[in-house]
Amino acid sequence: MADNLTPPPSGNPLRLGVNIDHVATIRNARGGDHPDPMRAAAVVQAAGGDGITIHLREDRRHIRDTDLNATMAAISLPVNLEMAATGEMLAIALRHRPHAACIVPERRAERTTEGGLDAAGQDNHLAPIITRLNEAGIRVSLFIEPDPRQIEAAIRLKAPVVEFHTGRYAHLWLDGDKAGLEAELKRIGDAAALAAKNGIEPHAGHGLTFDNVQPIAAIAQLAELNIGHYLVGEAIFIGLENAIRKMRLLMDAAR
Repeated sequence: MADNLTPPPSGNPLRLGVNIDHVATIRNARGGDHPDPMRAAAVVQAAGGDGITIHLREDRRHIRDTDLNATMAAISLPVNLEMAATGEMLAIALRHRPHAACIVPERRAERTTEGGLDAAGQDNHLAPIITRLNEAGIRVSLFIEPDPRQIEAAIRLKAPVVEFHTGRYAHLWLDGDKAGLEAELKRIGDAAALAAKNGIEPHAGHGLTFDNVQPIAAIAQLAELNIGHYLVGEAIFIGLENAIRKMRLLMDAAR
């Protein structure tokens, strides 16, 4: 599967958003300004990436406030701001007005986002935040599990985009659980079809690698994959541009 790098002559194109958070993680490990996430953003653009994703966390463990403005000024690609549903993050999004804002769950103790947002259980909290973002012309996405109940909540909340958490899929892949993997792929495919049927653009991301990306990329309704940690890790060995180009080719080949 991983050697099939020839893109098909036609098909439904799939966008690649690259999360550069962990370039900032390496920078922050020593302080200072190196490696510069803005340089990474420029590489993403040169390598054929379709967008930049950054997650401004409450504890500022990787991306800093200044990185958001710098990223938007440095490149022409759309910027997707991952953010918690808090007043502080809403104010930052409204001030900077990125192309998109993906609302994610956030807990201080977690190493990374460990599951989808419970949009169905937080309607009253999320509704005014989503309304403000929509009114500002910021494309709202909800990072959710591929679950009909969560998609129904996205419909009620008038979110134009959902991003499905693929962490369970990634874990099942590593475990070699073929039956579980098949069931999870169907769950993601069914969720993507349900979202698209209701006018919501479905995206996916979390834990995707060169080895496991193609079955996800083959889901026709998905419009975008967001991948970060793996690409930054592979950049150590083959360079960021090469890692992005290889991921891009794998995704295209799956279509």
